Amino acid sequence: MNMKKVFAILLAMMMVFSLAACSGGSNEPAAEPAEEGGEAAEGAVQIHIGATGPLTGGAAIYGQAVKNGAEIAVDEINEMGGIQFIFQMEDDTHDPEKAENAYNALVDWGMDMMMGTVTSAPAEVTAADAYADRYFFLTPSASSTNVIDGKDNIFQMCFTDPNQGSGSATYIAENNMAEKIAIIWKNDDSYSTGIRNTFVEKAGELGLNIVTEETFTEATKTDFSVQIAKCQEAGADLVFLPMYYEPASLILNQANAAGYAPTWFGVDGMDGILTMEGFDTSLAEGVVVLTPYSADDDSELNQNFVAKYQEKFGEIPNQFAADGYDCIYAMYQAATAAGIDPSTMDHEAICDAMVAQFTSMTFNGLTGADMTWGADGTVSKMPNAVVIENGAYVGM
Repeated sequence: MNMKKVFAILLAMMMVFSLAACSGGSNEPAAEPAEEGGEAAEGAVQIHIGATGPLTGGAAIYGQAVKNGAEIAVDEINEMGGIQFIFQMEDDTHDPEKAENAYNALVDWGMDMMMGTVTSAPAEVTAADAYADRYFFLTPSASSTNVIDGKDNIFQMCFTDPNQGSGSATYIAENNMAEKIAIIWKNDDSYSTGIRNTFVEKAGELGLNIVTEETFTEATKTDFSVQIAKCQEAGADLVFLPMYYEPASLILNQANAAGYAPTWFGVDGMDGILTMEGFDTSLAEGVVVLTPYSADDDSELNQNFVAKYQEKFGEIPNQFAADGYDCIYAMYQAATAAGIDPSTMDHEAICDAMVAQFTSMTFNGLTGADMTWGADGTVSKMPNAVVIENGAYVGM
């Protein structure tokens, strides 16, 4: 075969491979996952909203609830016409390193703004990245002050840890709930530590009697027999639990086995315990949780949300689902008012416009009325207390 024929064959092969690559073979990246948050209308202004959270692992109840609530909101918004949202949530398994990988995946996907990260430790990493890269960031439930400190484009839908700690102490004092209080907290977790610190400070101001404090770590979060015995020996009639639902469920189980039945008082991380797989919900009877949301609220907005959530997911929504729903609608309100259009604005310009709206607007949602945000990213709204009765949250 002469060289001209060889060259012609090689050229033809190159053209075939080039056409195959352009047409998208089996190695082509997946199309934009619009199905995550509903189908966006063709030709409309489309805004890509990214999120990370634990969709698998021990904290999956939080992440899945946020995702569910956000998807309902996105579907409703897209049905209205106007601005269209395309929503994608990456699994970070409540792990900071995986959260950073998830954040980078969302940037590669074409994220325009971020519905934050669900839990505090991973959010501290992704918020720092979003601050450096100038992406607008609204977290539904990462309450650590480390998430927002010194970052003008990072906002919270949830209460900060200090707010939860002082609010819990105030509620206990105003309602004369206890004579002797014990605290069990996780000393290697910023969420638990932050709430504990402000609870203790406020309790001192209010004259509450803290008789013992017991701690645990990530390595010791399965056996609470010593902590429970010390609370019982100290005569604590109320035990404050600033923690997530997984260790709380073990404490309730082991306390029940030990015959110890104080009033248990938790914070928003306890929300989700009723839908935890394998947990006997009767053990949570009478548990009080400070939360901005209760599914038994009889407002039309909430009842419509609860009905849609039950129809789509087969369960009652918790606070995290409501947080996800509110985040999407708050971003929609701000994006509409600011005239956000990614076809003419880069993500930095979008960020600046969203920050201007969030620091000046008032928002009404499932988790609060007349919400406002400070320049420090904190939200102003009123907390409520709910008690678990017959396997459901009931407003107090």
